[in-house]
Amino acid sequence: MRLETFSLMQPPALNKASQGIVLLGLQPMTTAALRDLVLSRLGASSLAAHVQAESGHDSRGPWARLWLKPDSVLAWAPGHNTLELSTQLKLDTVGRRQDLQLEIMVAMLMGPVAFEFPSLDELESAIRIRLNIVQAARKTTLDFQTEEAERPEDCWAYDEVRGFYLLPGVSLIDALVKATQPEVSGRLYSFSCYRATEYVTALGIAQELASCNPAMYQHLQSLWRQRAIMSQEFHDVFLREQGSMEQPLPPLFYVPGDRIWFRNPDEASADATGFEGSWVMYLGGGLFTNFWEQRKQYTLIEKCVEVFHWRHGLYQDAKGEACIDEERIKPMIAATLAQPQELSRIMALMTRYREPRGVYTDAGGCVDATREFARWVRPGTSDMLLPQA
Repeated sequence: MRLETFSLMQPPALNKASQGIVLLGLQPMTTAALRDLVLSRLGASSLAAHVQAESGHDSRGPWARLWLKPDSVLAWAPGHNTLELSTQLKLDTVGRRQDLQLEIMVAMLMGPVAFEFPSLDELESAIRIRLNIVQAARKTTLDFQTEEAERPEDCWAYDEVRGFYLLPGVSLIDALVKATQPEVSGRLYSFSCYRATEYVTALGIAQELASCNPAMYQHLQSLWRQRAIMSQEFHDVFLREQGSMEQPLPPLFYVPGDRIWFRNPDEASADATGFEGSWVMYLGGGLFTNFWEQRKQYTLIEKCVEVFHWRHGLYQDAKGEACIDEERIKPMIAATLAQPQELSRIMALMTRYREPRGVYTDAGGCVDATREFARWVRPGTSDMLLPQA
């Protein structure tokens, strides 16, 4: 069943003057030359007929903005629904890296809040990081655990204070790959979904740093030999967040490489460790990561229905702790997906915007108001402030 079948919550009106991609520091040129320069550098010249451009000068210096023409947005992604982009554009985003790059570009060009970069180089790096993240996430398969964690012992060591830190002489990129990709390591390692998104994101960033900013990559690698960067510090160091609870992004707007949280709106089952919500990466093509079953990636409908049914798997273990029996709810999920009327009812609930943390009401769904993606990484313009080792 397609998403447009359901009645989805609509976001506030968007400011069309601040959409698309903003680049700072470009020399003045005609709008056509500007558009052609940017699209050519990004291998997206085929989009020229669909892209508008403007330039100006303010307190930041010279700036340029590119955005997708409204009729192209309406044709390809009405309501900023980017989940069907690859279908609308007939892209093979799994088999062709260039097609995945094009999907990223089109989604960013219709961004409801402008993606701002201090240079064209930073935009190129941002797109490559998203490509890296998607390709790494597709290969990632892990063993879901909320109270246990494992890493390859020839790459990582553990300390309660330092977390999992890198062993001397080990490449950070190689260690992240081996921890997350069983086709390389030969086995599955235990992760929570939150930590899994950190490792996949860190890998995508590290791969680009090694290419465009090797000094920062070496600093990051040295730091991880001392201690892990994780949780709130990981978010603060590596990520920027777009959208807010007051000005939420459109509920179906996703760019490949986004990190996203689907919140569990049921208070009782959200008390089970690891089931407060689900952290995923958006892969493009309407699919989100399933780190536990590599070839069973989620559609938005499947993810919403799964999170909804967590409440029906709730039980207490011998210690009185809240737990979720995922095997019990699998037939419930399958039954819901096969019943259009019940599926419509559940999707109407779950595709509402989530409530703030700690708040549970009947009005809250599981869709987040924000998206997370990598900070700038280029020498001279990076805003990624790595802590001291």
